[in-house]
Amino acid sequence: MPVFKAHIPAGRFSSEQKRAIADALNQSLVQGLGIPERDRFIILSEHGPDELFIDPTFMDMKRDPASAMIITVLVGAHRPIEDKQKLAAAINRLVVEAVDVSPDDIFIAIIPVPNENFSFGKGELQVADGVPRW
Repeated sequence: MPVFKAHIPAGRFSSEQKRAIADALNQSLVQGLGIPERDRFIILSEHGPDELFIDPTFMDMKRDPASAMIITVLVGAHRPIEDKQKLAAAINRLVVEAVDVSPDDIFIAIIPVPNENFSFGKGELQVADGVPRW
C-alpha cells in the first residue's frame, strides 16, 4: 500500500539504474516492513538542475548535486516510529547499494496517510475497515 515518488536528477541514471532504484524501493518495504513484494507502486520523475533544488550541505551532509534525490513515500498512518526508522534505513541502504550514490544524497520524507484513503482499484477503499494484514 505504500506509494513511492522519487525525484531524481535528469539524465543521471540509465534505464537499468532507474529500474534498480524502483527495485530497491520495493525491497525496502519487503525487508523493512514485511510488506508483500507485489505491493509495488512507484513513480520516478526526472528533473533538470532548474527543477530540483537540494541544498548540498544542510544538516551537515555532503550531497552531490548531480546525484542527490528526494524520495517520498506514503505509508499507512498506523505505522509506529520504529517501522518508519526501519523503512528509512532500508531505503537508504538499498538505493545506495543499487546505484552507488552517497548515503547523504538521499532525502526521504515518510508521509502517513489514513488507511481509508487508499484505493487499489475499482474505486473501492480495500483497507478502510482496519489495519492491513501486513
